[in-house]
Amino acid sequence: MDAMEKGLIFDIQGHSVHDGPGTRTMIFMSGCPLRCEWCANPEGQKIRRQLMFKEQFCKSCPKRCIEACHQQAVHSSEDGAPLVVFDRERCNICEAYECLKVCYMRALQMSGRWYTVDEVMSILNRDRYYWGEKGGVTLSGGEPLMQKQFVVELLRRCHEAYIEACVETSGYVSQQTLDAVLPYVQWCFIDVKHMDSRRHREATGMDNETILNNIRWLASNHNWVGRLMLRMAVIPGFNDSAENAQATASFMKECGLDEIGLLPFHRLGASKHQQLGTKYKFEHLPATKLEELSSLAEIYKAEGIKCYLGSDTPF
Repeated sequence: MDAMEKGLIFDIQGHSVHDGPGTRTMIFMSGCPLRCEWCANPEGQKIRRQLMFKEQFCKSCPKRCIEACHQQAVHSSEDGAPLVVFDRERCNICEAYECLKVCYMRALQMSGRWYTVDEVMSILNRDRYYWGEKGGVTLSGGEPLMQKQFVVELLRRCHEAYIEACVETSGYVSQQTLDAVLPYVQWCFIDVKHMDSRRHREATGMDNETILNNIRWLASNHNWVGRLMLRMAVIPGFNDSAENAQATASFMKECGLDEIGLLPFHRLGASKHQQLGTKYKFEHLPATKLEELSSLAEIYKAEGIKCYLGSDTPF
């Protein structure tokens, strides 16, 4: 790999305690093959930087961004709220983003930054003094394994530096990609969305066969000494039925897996969708209370499967 080759990262967060053992640094990689309707990180769906507009900070008068935009993608709003509107198709072909340079209130921001492996390692080596004995790095997204070459090199460097690594993945990747990262990964978290492939495609844009096959393959991979754990964001009206929970539990028993984390639905992605100018289907749906998942948890427990709710984890 070219030492200067870069990966697109849309967020780096320190002091995470729910995404692997100990305290960890989270690296959020851009790019995802799925388009989940409830996505909390829509800015990470594409492997490209995206313009985000925080209209509550927009105070500019005269509207400098309109004058600066060579794509003619910014226009005055007719009703005055927000002050400006964007032609996102034109924004997506822009490379200069002159509008950012004149937005002194920081209402306009870009969603990500290109990093070299050396730059990320510098951050991790700084953070490792705060992790404690069990901490490390967790790669998330988006789908981190879409940027395979960058991620494999980053994980290899972490392994050399004795930094333990976890990966959060949709599972919608090739087995060759999984095989390339496994030697450097201690934990692998895979999201399961729905056991019915048709329903899965309706809500994510893709079927679930690749994901389920990868789970089977990982569960039976005796060459990997890491730990596989399934997770499910429970979305009201989509995968919160007892029937789907029972089907998931049966699949897990078939694979020899005995632990799953159920995550309550939240609307933390709503503001990001607004900033990107995209529609959020669940904008008015109330967040799920943790106790509402207890009946689903009982289904897993009846099948001998450990079920962790929300922030409760095995680590």
